[in-house]
Amino acid sequence: MKNLKSIALALIIALGTLSATAQTTKKVDVAGSKINWVGKKVTGEHTGTINLKEGALVFKGKELVGGNFTADMNSINTTDLEGKMKANLDGHLKADDFFGVDHFPTATLVFKSIGKKSKDTYTVTADLTIKGITKPITFDVLVNKNMATSKLAVDRTKYDIKYGSGSFFEGLGDKTISDNFDLVVNLKF
Repeated sequence: MKNLKSIALALIIALGTLSATAQTTKKVDVAGSKINWVGKKVTGEHTGTINLKEGALVFKGKELVGGNFTADMNSINTTDLEGKMKANLDGHLKADDFFGVDHFPTATLVFKSIGKKSKDTYTVTADLTIKGITKPITFDVLVNKNMATSKLAVDRTKYDIKYGSGSFFEGLGDKTISDNFDLVVNLKF
């Protein structure tokens, strides 16, 4: 009987340890999530959105330990213009000299390492793939209940998007476009 109690106690402790270390994958609600972008140029900026195709965050208990996301590059949408100007910019962003969505319909982000910065904030290093080119990027993620938010600055020239870049072309004057674009990400899961 004593032996049976010892075995039962060992099983309870083992199961408790397993459940405490188990990972949980939470799918992102793509309809309830939002990615806003800002692209800047000498004479101003443009804003827009892009949709997630799919995504997931991985937790160990309440701690963020992983994540992966796929963006639908065909969904690039300019929000600060209307009519023909909007159609022209959307078309240009989808063309080969920018994101080349006919050949590269998705972009991906895969978490590689995560460090805890504060109670609900993590510093993430991830692989970002745009136009088939993968480069590391580091950013902070704030997790609060069923939401995760982040702001990323992406150097587009690392992904062979050089159109209008003063780093590669001289004499652009007020037609120069910043090498970086910003993403503000709000994920619901």
